[in-house]
Amino acid sequence: MTHIRPTILAALAAVGILASAPAFAQSSACQDGQKILLERQSIIKQINGLTGGGKKKQIDPRAACGVFGKLVSNGDAGLKWMTTNKDWCQVPDQVVTNFEQDHKRAQTFKSQACGAAAKMAEMEKRAKQQAQQQGTPGRIGGGLTGTLNVPKGAL
Repeated sequence: MTHIRPTILAALAAVGILASAPAFAQSSACQDGQKILLERQSIIKQINGLTGGGKKKQIDPRAACGVFGKLVSNGDAGLKWMTTNKDWCQVPDQVVTNFEQDHKRAQTFKSQACGAAAKMAEMEKRAKQQAQQQGTPGRIGGGLTGTLNVPKGAL
């Protein structure tokens, strides 16, 4: 997931380029594009939070799946908006190309994160089933219960 950084930089660059376009404030359709890109920037901040801001932090695939799902939905809306309003809002071709590439990467990351989350859920389900079959309900893998049986009688 270290390839997230180029996605973040490209999205931020797109926000900066589109915000400075002369016709951007002239049309409500252009303002809609700005809203989409600002939402994308917010989602990218959430992704940065998952990664620990550059620190080597273990990412929870379930959380990553949800956030990347939002990013992909946002990307779908962004691509649709760019296709419709590219000329009117003076969006450069390079911005559209970069956005498309970043969107494809986001789809790949979402697929990987959601696949890992599904595998985790399946493993947890199997562990619970195995624990129940062994007669130790509520304990995954026969772990500790937190109780200690003290023998009764004279020691």
